[in-house]
Amino acid sequence: MARTILHLDMDAFYASVEVRDQPELRGQAVIVGGHPTRGVVLTCTYEARAFGVRSAMPMIEAVRRAPHAIVVPPRMKAYAEASAQVFAEMRRITPLVEGLSLDEAFLDVTASLGLFGGTGEAIARLLKARIREETGGLSSSVGVASCKFVAKVASDLRKPDGLVVCFPGDERFFLAPLPIERIFGVGPKTADLLRRHGYFTISDLQEAPLAKLSRVLGPRGANHVVRLAHGDDGRAVEPGRAAKSIGSESTFDRDRIGPRALHEPILRHCEEVARRLRADGLAANALVVKVKYADHSIVTRRAVADAPLVETKELHALALELLAKIPLERVRTRLVGVSATDLEPAGRTQLELFGQRPEKLGAVLDAIEDKFGGGTIRRAGGR
Repeated sequence: MARTILHLDMDAFYASVEVRDQPELRGQAVIVGGHPTRGVVLTCTYEARAFGVRSAMPMIEAVRRAPHAIVVPPRMKAYAEASAQVFAEMRRITPLVEGLSLDEAFLDVTASLGLFGGTGEAIARLLKARIREETGGLSSSVGVASCKFVAKVASDLRKPDGLVVCFPGDERFFLAPLPIERIFGVGPKTADLLRRHGYFTISDLQEAPLAKLSRVLGPRGANHVVRLAHGDDGRAVEPGRAAKSIGSESTFDRDRIGPRALHEPILRHCEEVARRLRADGLAANALVVKVKYADHSIVTRRAVADAPLVETKELHALALELLAKIPLERVRTRLVGVSATDLEPAGRTQLELFGQRPEKLGAVLDAIEDKFGGGTIRRAGGR
């Protein structure tokens, strides 16, 4: 029996939340991003995309392309709340939900077909309607297929508010006319390489002799693209898959000089990372500190922790150790960030076993911020 997989992607998610909460923005070119001249675009409305604005584009370029656009700062708490509503609706359909980000997930609805209309398309329509109702009008695009890869491709074909179905057995014909960039793992460099050898569409890859393609991509790469080109993707939906990392970073309004100027933002980022770790019930076994210099070059340092990290104090101590290993004296810095990696479910710490609760302060701070908003209370110690 063929599986029925859905890929759901919220449309311009952060920007859509902003438009929902500020109706006067409807129909406008809206950019959600950082500092107008130094940050990057997180997302934007489709009206802004019409001017060539894209996610991850430098804000200075985005504003140049769409000078009339309205720039709004990100509100991560609002996006997390909307995301929780979206995922709650998905889990009302099936427990087999694999979250990829706040606004994107795979669902295996094979066992739910009999309960919700008998087809993947019926479930997709129901899910889209429920999400729109529960979130106050946010739209989503859904792809339906027998595997994750084809479902992901399908969800992206008719944005916004799209619904595209690829029926079992039609995968090869469905994929054939699409550009090679649709294949997972075929980025700009690989696509350029393939085009130089005469491969432009997925159909070209479907018809390519494996031996010939292996000379271009190597045996492993050739097998990968040919398999996906035929819609062969046996990966299962993995419910509850933990995030690979949790990070926080910021671009400064003005360059900062020297290491001491980074101590305070490092502390703030450790607070945010610790808050998100607690919210997700996770602990980190490693930490990464990232610095971007004024010339846009990036330096990172990583360390494995002696014990799983959850709290701000322990994250901050290790982050400062890593910061000390980065050349910063008389150096201009434009961005700093902290990421917790090698995540695992948080367990009882050694201190808890002796009756102490080091996470209690963090939980209290979380509750205060939930009630009164971010920035209500802060730790000392930025140095």
